[in-house]
Amino acid sequence: MASRSSNHTGPARTRFAPSPTGLPHIGNYRTAIFAWLWARHTGGQFLVRIEDTDRKRLVPGAQESILDGLRWLGLDWDEGPEVGGPVGPYFQSERLDIYREHAEMLIEKGAAYRCYCTEAELEQMRAEQRERKEPEHYDRRCRYLSPEQRADREARGLSSVVRFAAPETGKTTYHDLLRGDITIDNSTIDDMILLKSDSYPTYNFANIVDDHLMNITHVIRGEEYIPSAPRYAQVYRAFGWDEPEVVHVGLVLAPDRSKLSKRHGALPLLDYREQGYLPQALMNYMVLLGWSYDDKAEFFTRDELVRAFTLDRIGSSPSIFDIGRLEWFNAQYIRQMTPDELTDAAWPFLLAGLPADARATLDRAYVRAVLALDQERIKTLAVVPDLTAFFFVAQPEYDASLLLGKNLDAERAAATLPALAASLGDLRDWTPEALLHVLDGFVVQHGFIRKKADGSEVADRGPVFMLVRVAVSGRKETPGLPEMLAVLGKERTLTRLAAAAEKLASKR
Repeated sequence: MASRSSNHTGPARTRFAPSPTGLPHIGNYRTAIFAWLWARHTGGQFLVRIEDTDRKRLVPGAQESILDGLRWLGLDWDEGPEVGGPVGPYFQSERLDIYREHAEMLIEKGAAYRCYCTEAELEQMRAEQRERKEPEHYDRRCRYLSPEQRADREARGLSSVVRFAAPETGKTTYHDLLRGDITIDNSTIDDMILLKSDSYPTYNFANIVDDHLMNITHVIRGEEYIPSAPRYAQVYRAFGWDEPEVVHVGLVLAPDRSKLSKRHGALPLLDYREQGYLPQALMNYMVLLGWSYDDKAEFFTRDELVRAFTLDRIGSSPSIFDIGRLEWFNAQYIRQMTPDELTDAAWPFLLAGLPADARATLDRAYVRAVLALDQERIKTLAVVPDLTAFFFVAQPEYDASLLLGKNLDAERAAATLPALAASLGDLRDWTPEALLHVLDGFVVQHGFIRKKADGSEVADRGPVFMLVRVAVSGRKETPGLPEMLAVLGKERTLTRLAAAAEKLASKR
């Protein structure tokens, strides 16, 4: 049965240790969020460590992007790049002497050894194992070299790696805070490499040494590391070190329960920023991928998350990433923004997405009023330019056929537009209430009537309202018509009504 108790009490020290060999996706940052929340909840420290020893696979700009992603989410770190700290360096490439020293310590203890096998020898060994239908593993041929044999290889200057001398019999048990004790038969574990032939450490070794020397109390990582956990436990015990608390969280999967990939939304984190997601919405959604406070609460401020977050509420089962659900969360957060907050957030998207002539004349008060109309319809900030473009361009482009409807032919539409423009032109109080009064009066005066099912007749706003909506916006779906006209202003409205009349005239 899974255990939910922790031997560690007091402030926690947690870490996020990304490798700049690529851009972490949403699942990786979810683990960082859990680690950050646990550190903040306990009044401890959150560290960032850059695991950059795989020099051949480093991606230019990845490190900067990773740190920018943390900053965007608001995950400040107490120790690490840019801020330093007492247990640095916080770049593994600057800690090579530390790893070599600790590898030698294990060799002296008899817990590690130098392996001189060439790649050709290892491939031949694996081929023979495949032929015998045995699992492929290192057969420890260098582990039991005599001192003379080892001295001979050193004298010949043979290249070597350092391997851990894993126990060959018995079992290894380690404790997972979510899953309880997990026991592995040692016969299934081979002697993993600690230092490569270029003296760079493997991930499996460096993270153990660093977590110990950096006093990490809780290691929160994905369940894909469960098979490696017994190896880590064996190395800790070979050094005689206390092991940190381990939490293997469930995976984040695609809706079809396959591995999360780009086609399911597993994008580099900052891509979500470019697509107009709010960091607070993304963080809220990501926390709920594997953690819950109860079966009802969904929305949390950052401070509420810090207070509520505990490790025992993390689930061990996989979570499903649903981009539609994330979009819904984002929309809820956008609706809660003040007009000024929404204007500030949307402004960069308008500058990037509107035509040049529209960008040149952006007015903050006008933008604020436009966004207030559409706030309920905005799901991501990236849709704002397209959603609101007609407010900012000189004249929206559209086909004249959009001006016509089932109950409004070209002749009547052409006659309606100038008459309505005249009525609106006399209006001095350009407010939604006054506009609605004029529009409704125009509908009745000009005989826009429809029959109800019982044979009675009522005023029919539909044809006139749709005609005006398309004339001023070029669209059939917009905010409420009186409110939209009020924001557009009298001059824009009348100019666009006249342009629409000309469109119809040219089609007749």
